[in-house]
Amino acid sequence: MSTDPAPTSLHAVTVLGHDRPGIIAETTGRLAELGLNIEDSTMTLLRGHFAMTLVCSGPAAGVEIEQALAPLAADSALTVTVRDVDDAHAEPAPVGQGTSWLLTVHGGDRAGIVSAIIGRVAMVGGNITDLTTRLAGDLYLLVAEIDLPADADAGALSQAIDEAAAGLGVRATLRAAEADEL
Repeated sequence: MSTDPAPTSLHAVTVLGHDRPGIIAETTGRLAELGLNIEDSTMTLLRGHFAMTLVCSGPAAGVEIEQALAPLAADSALTVTVRDVDDAHAEPAPVGQGTSWLLTVHGGDRAGIVSAIIGRVAMVGGNITDLTTRLAGDLYLLVAEIDLPADADAGALSQAIDEAAAGLGVRATLRAAEADEL
């Protein structure tokens, strides 16, 4: 009889649907029962709809996780998906490889704000590590955490973002992030 521990695998779990109390507790409880460790997670409410993504590791296979979480979706108010994640990209980039920045955009709501502004970041090889948007009445707000390559020209990027923002009638600010802000 082998005493080798079960292999550990990495899974992304998403839970989407109508919000109600207890979704996080029920989801994470079922994952803990399978011996899964939550390594990364994000959760938010989007216009009254619950949206959560978890990356967890442990010995359970994807089909086991799907079966354990199936009761969450039984009444069709929630949709649950489980996807295997390649852990080759699970480690963060080594410190010192780039710089961290905060981008804020605000102004009148209109289509295309995210794609136009974030497109400028992508053009210099920047990676969005967190993005939040909110619409409050007619005011649109975007807040993004960005990792820029060490050789990126932040001044030129800021100017490109400002030009895109002006064309959309919104205001944007790009600034270096302090360690305690991330």
